Amino acid sequence: MSGEMSPTGERPGPSSSPELRASHADRDRVVDVLRIAAGDGLLTADELDERLETALSARTLNELAVLTADLPAVSTAADGIAGGVAEVKDVVRIEQVFSGAVERTGRWVLPQRLELAVAWCDVTLDFTEAVVTQDTLRIDVAMAGKSLTLVTRPGVEVDVDGLTLVHCKLRHRRTRTPSDMPTTLRVELVGQKAHGRVVVRPPRRTLWQWLLRRPASPSAGD
Repeated sequence: MSGEMSPTGERPGPSSSPELRASHADRDRVVDVLRIAAGDGLLTADELDERLETALSARTLNELAVLTADLPAVSTAADGIAGGVAEVKDVVRIEQVFSGAVERTGRWVLPQRLELAVAWCDVTLDFTEAVVTQDTLRIDVAMAGKSLTLVTRPGVEVDVDGLTLVHCKLRHRRTRTPSDMPTTLRVELVGQKAHGRVVVRPPRRTLWQWLLRRPASPSAGD
């Protein structure tokens, strides 16, 4: 790897100093970029482990910069992302009753914990392009009726053991993950889902992918 880049994967300005000390926040930002890159297939499991170990022990910004020099910069187009740094919320609560569908798609920033207090509204959480900010996302479910749909990608595992189903069907289709790809995100569903159904599935294939018998691309949506 060569060249100097900031911990977010962007080139520093003329006034940047490579010998500045790295803070915990700087290390955390690099860890986020590395995990996203691994989820996108840009790093192998061994490369991710090696770079994470180096990032967590780095003392200067220059040591961090080389870890992301060969990776694309994180997009800043999504809400909650400014200057390439994801703004991570501790808890996001969604409350909705008898209204339109709830959707989180594209490059939405995952909070530390998500609370769903929803009745008779479809909920779709699409993780194919989500910005992963930690190893585990806990989703507290208090939901009745309609469907709760989670769209996954390689490296994303969903644990439904903590979810109680009352007159509710579960359909869990696991994403095919290469053996050398680490788990970048573990989604834990806890609480209760009454009536309706819970669906965990990979992205749907386009007509062209279906005709060619190809799997859906990780960035495909509903």
